[in-house]
Amino acid sequence: MPPLGPSCRCRRPTANFRAMLDERRSLVLQALVEEYIRTGEPVSSQTILERTGLEVSSATIRNDLAKLESYGFVTQPHTSAGRVPTHQGYRFYVDHIEPGNIRARTRARIEAFFSDMHRELGRLLEETTGLLAEVTSYPAVVLGPGIEEDVIHGIDLVRLGGRAVLLVVVAESGRVIQQVVELETEPTERQLAKAEGALEFAFSGKRISEVGEGVPLSELSEKVREIVRPVQETLRSSSARTREVYVGGTSQLARLWNDLAVVRRLLAMLEAEASIARLLDAEGTEPAVRFAAELGDEVDVAVVSAGFDSGSLGQGRVGVIGPTRMDYRRTMRVVEEVGESLEEQLGGDR
Repeated sequence: MPPLGPSCRCRRPTANFRAMLDERRSLVLQALVEEYIRTGEPVSSQTILERTGLEVSSATIRNDLAKLESYGFVTQPHTSAGRVPTHQGYRFYVDHIEPGNIRARTRARIEAFFSDMHRELGRLLEETTGLLAEVTSYPAVVLGPGIEEDVIHGIDLVRLGGRAVLLVVVAESGRVIQQVVELETEPTERQLAKAEGALEFAFSGKRISEVGEGVPLSELSEKVREIVRPVQETLRSSSARTREVYVGGTSQLARLWNDLAVVRRLLAMLEAEASIARLLDAEGTEPAVRFAAELGDEVDVAVVSAGFDSGSLGQGRVGVIGPTRMDYRRTMRVVEEVGESLEEQLGGDR
């Protein structure tokens, strides 16, 4: 993972950070978390003194660490070792820090990527995961806007054989919805063509959420009605379908987690769109951090995400997945920058 600079000095805590802890203990916790992120080793009181520059004794810092341990923010793996942050300590930390600065090279790479204005939505969101994985060195995910506000551009019915038909809906955003529809009887090409024409006439130019009983069934033959009815129902159910999830940078998993069982579990999680959507779920466009442990899963995973507004299509989210020992300051800022750039290209209004 990208290391924190060894000479990184802690910022003075904000007023919110001091709400639960006094300023010194807030600074001690902040220093401990950032040093542990940097090294992966338990942090001693002497290291905290050097990192913070506080003009107090090591004994005072040890007392502060004991108090933080009583709050559940840190723990001591061995009696002779320093402390490490707990999940609660990480949560307190990420809730009260400000995103860090973004490197000029990273900003230039993001600007160059979004200078290309000629990509349809699905391709843009998919390629954004590659960009985010590249500039953060973490696996990246994008949760697309809901499809219910997408406008239907065209409808195709493709015969698959037997009673199965493939429904293909092309939206004006460039997104494509494909679903297999099982009919009551095997259709002919002529019947499919008539059903397709009736559906296109009724629904082209409408939002997917507006799809209803729009086809004048009385004007169609019974065989064509037998095609149109289940296709209409499939179209209606599409508006409530899970949003598209795009994943990139999965090759980073083995580098970040040495445990093969954990890597397999994470791959399964990435393939389960509902799991990703749950981890990315957050309100607004500001950066947010979620931990798998908060959702009842003890796997060592944190997700940093930010929202983007795509205008008429609604909101989506971009994010990265990493271990809890993540450089949150830098990652939050980069994810926020990508979300803002994506929103600007999609014509959203922040």
